[in-house]
Amino acid sequence: MSKSAAPRADDQCCPPGALLRKPLSAAAAADMAVRFKALADPVRLQLFSAIASHDGGEACVCDLSAGIEVSQPTVSHHLKVLRDAGLLTSQRRASWVYYAVVPEALDSLAVILGADAASVPA
Repeated sequence: MSKSAAPRADDQCCPPGALLRKPLSAAAAADMAVRFKALADPVRLQLFSAIASHDGGEACVCDLSAGIEVSQPTVSHHLKVLRDAGLLTSQRRASWVYYAVVPEALDSLAVILGADAASVPA
């Protein structure tokens, strides 16, 4: 998968417990790396968290700039990176854009990060 192509939301790259049964395939690792790379920036991680925790599961771009110490064009750039990585969806309503977390993307991240360390062989 190229760096600019977003993972498809319907991909089942990482079924529960996948990391404990066998290593990720190259394709699954590439898909997940795009998502992790997008979240590796502190501002993008703040934006993603703000959207995920917002009432109703979506947030207007006008609500996201508060508390983030970057300009509006920079916020828009970071939101585009998150959207291109398949982590967010966006919908224009009148003059504002509303963003929501892609549930399947969040689930796949949780599967990778949620491996129970106690069950990993020493």
